[in-house]
Amino acid sequence: MPFLEIINIVKKFDKQIALSDISVEIEKGELVCILGPSGCGKTTLLRIIAGLETANSGQIFIDGVDATFLPAAKRNFGIVFQSYALFPNMTVIGNVLFGLRQKKWMAKSDMHTKACEALRLVDLFEHKDKFPRQLSGGMQQRTALARAVALSPSFLLLDEPLSALDAKVRQKLRGEIRAIQRSLGITTVMVTHDQEEALTMADRIVVMNNAVVEQIGTPREIYNHPTNPFVANFIGTMNFYQHDGQTCAIRPENIVITNRKSHYDFAAHVKALEFKGPMTRVHGTLPDMSEVCMDISSEAASEMRLNENGTVFLKMPQENLINYANTAV
Repeated sequence: MPFLEIINIVKKFDKQIALSDISVEIEKGELVCILGPSGCGKTTLLRIIAGLETANSGQIFIDGVDATFLPAAKRNFGIVFQSYALFPNMTVIGNVLFGLRQKKWMAKSDMHTKACEALRLVDLFEHKDKFPRQLSGGMQQRTALARAVALSPSFLLLDEPLSALDAKVRQKLRGEIRAIQRSLGITTVMVTHDQEEALTMADRIVVMNNAVVEQIGTPREIYNHPTNPFVANFIGTMNFYQHDGQTCAIRPENIVITNRKSHYDFAAHVKALEFKGPMTRVHGTLPDMSEVCMDISSEAASEMRLNENGTVFLKMPQENLINYANTAV
């Protein structure tokens, strides 16, 4: 039995459909990312799981119990927001204790012990007496995470928790959150619009668009076997071209740049070379003027003496091609 079961959820705001017949099953201990562009309905779904919004129809089960009409306060979850939502006039430990103080039955000494344990978990114990203004953005978000896990919730909800941070801090915190989630074994649902976050953190990804679920799968399944052009285009970079009445798709790293004497499928005009350290992205155009990009090692690019306005010969390995019915991309 799944720990979280979302069954046929529909949500409308006036005449606008925010969620259209959404069904997702989340196993105990999983980290599931709800991924999609702005306005696709992912945050609305998270708020319905939390009990902060009510669906027009459908059901939510939490650990086998029908929680569809259960108030948020009785769902036993921890939540972390994009904006940290810390009290500026409270210290780090004061912010963590705030939630614990709502548990009237808990002794003060136990609350303090729990708060300290949570701060050690996020490596902030030494900063417990500082105020939020004295912390970096990453440390503030770790404080918010400590506050959420100190309550020993049944599950954790993360609403774009890293989007306000700069790239390097975001990358570091991704690993830290994932390690904490695994060490606690806590079921976690995370909303994000960042495909890299979803690919690196999730056990499974729920890809949403225009109020519906497009695909559910592991990061590897979603990346290697996208079920439709939207998913293919939204996750990573994908090349599309038309062949024999079908839309063909292939990842940049799977295109082989060969020489003219070998078998090749297309000759492409090189528009630009994008150096990315160990890898170089080659941007070009096919004979029908559609755009194409290829990823090769920078060493190979140097050996081939690739240059802008030159010509490259491309081989599209059949085993790496994804074919869709002739669909607009």
